[in-house]
Amino acid sequence: MRKVIGYTVESIGYVIGAQGFVSFASQTFLGKDWGWLRNVVDLPSAAYLGIVVVGLALVGLGVRTRKGAGRQEAF
Repeated sequence: MRKVIGYTVESIGYVIGAQGFVSFASQTFLGKDWGWLRNVVDLPSAAYLGIVVVGLALVGLGVRTRKGAGRQEAF
């Protein structure tokens, strides 16, 4: 079960990180708003970098949860 949860959290992290990156890059370099996040919230460019960091943290948490599933101790 921990493997499934790890893969799920990791996948959500990839999506959130990608959306944050696309929103940051498009707003900073193109002057346009791209991505799905712009439909939900209107944030400055620096805040989108924070969303990228949150996505990376979720990816790391998912990998850690998934890898930790094989190291469970038997009682």
